[in-house]
Amino acid sequence: MSEQVRTRFAPSPTGQLHIGGVRTALFSWLHARHFGGKFILRVEDTDAERSTDENTEQILASMKWLGLDWDEGPFFQSERLDLYNSYIRKLLDEGKAYWCECPPEVLEEKRGQALKDGKKPKYDGTCRNKGLGPGPGRVVRFVMPDTGVTSFNDMIKGTISMENEELDDLILLRSDGMPTYNLTVVIDDATMNITHVIRGDDHVNNTPRQVKIYEALGFELPLFAHVPMILGPDKTKLSKRHGATSVIAYQDMGYLPEALVNYLVRLSWSHGDQEIFTRDELITYFDIHNVGRSAAVFNPEKLLWLNHHYIKTGDPARLADLLTVFIRERGYPVPDAEYLRKVVIDIRERTKSLDDMLDFGGFYFHEVDPPDELKQQHFTPDLAKVFEDLIQGFGQTDLTDRAKAEEVVKTVIDQYAMKFKTIAQPMRVALTGKTVSPGLFEIISTLGKDQVLPRLQKALAFMKSQESGQ
Repeated sequence: MSEQVRTRFAPSPTGQLHIGGVRTALFSWLHARHFGGKFILRVEDTDAERSTDENTEQILASMKWLGLDWDEGPFFQSERLDLYNSYIRKLLDEGKAYWCECPPEVLEEKRGQALKDGKKPKYDGTCRNKGLGPGPGRVVRFVMPDTGVTSFNDMIKGTISMENEELDDLILLRSDGMPTYNLTVVIDDATMNITHVIRGDDHVNNTPRQVKIYEALGFELPLFAHVPMILGPDKTKLSKRHGATSVIAYQDMGYLPEALVNYLVRLSWSHGDQEIFTRDELITYFDIHNVGRSAAVFNPEKLLWLNHHYIKTGDPARLADLLTVFIRERGYPVPDAEYLRKVVIDIRERTKSLDDMLDFGGFYFHEVDPPDELKQQHFTPDLAKVFEDLIQGFGQTDLTDRAKAEEVVKTVIDQYAMKFKTIAQPMRVALTGKTVSPGLFEIISTLGKDQVLPRLQKALAFMKSQESGQ
């Protein structure tokens, strides 16, 4: 085994990258980074019918978005078929594999009968000693020992053993000429010098089979770590009925990559009571042996809480840049960077995602006409003169200076001997179209004179129309 730690992530491009797969990739990436090793990306695309270039591109884009950079690859299994076939020939030449001509319908019938008889529905070895060669419809099977025990030490689950009689002569080469997963994964991991195979625990039952292939080919075994699965809040396997399950969906909803990484790494792993980690801290503290054995439960609210934390504490300039994609999607014109940075500072305490920022702060990007009920409630005729004086005062003031804007308002309310709350909500509705928003003077300072004055003037026009009974 190579002295340098080498881990890998090997997604199949038959769909988008699932957050369960990402959590496994993250553990594998952290293990490599912790030891200063190499992280290899391999795309398992031998399922030609279901694998697509679009899914491959989305997987790579998701990995890049999360910052899970790879040192080698991506390697594609579809480009390594000659390598797999050379090892199949080796196994055939050494009598460790054989050609099988049993048709699928016969195999299915035998499986059904075995189950009826209370036996294991495994292949009965009909073709083991026939000495067949290649032919139409034939497959290559591995000669699995009938007796003994296959064991391996799992870094998370401990020692796992399986009686060899439980294992059947698995297929290495399908009748369509494509090699199977259990063969390709062994050859890839061995020839890429993978030292630590970190993957989901749905592969635990495959591992003893793969161990026998490693041994048959004379490869040294890597260390295995099978990561527990992620369950939905109802303790069933995480699926679309629980909400979004793909990385790209969370990106589209305005989650930050650091929030998703932080949340996923905490599913089944911990470091004391610490909840929030920088990337450097994760690399320093991560230990695969500290990953729990039990399934983790996905909590969308906890993820949203983390995202809110990173929104509140993130660099406003970076968040402003990320926000531009969401602004374009809604068809709003994209403001300059400094304006956007101010918007982020105004609304980040009250918003939990980039998408949420547009829902809550949409009035920063387009003028919102308040609902009639709010106009009737807040744009009352008795405030018309007050609004006239506000507009006049604001028109003569640099509104980007919050203190000066406050002074204009103070002068007006003192003049009319009224309390600030009397005009605060009408001003808020005029500027934002709603009753809940960031602080009024933050809004005024960010919007600036060019946006504040027209919105107040429209409110004033409504007041006057009410006054005249129009």
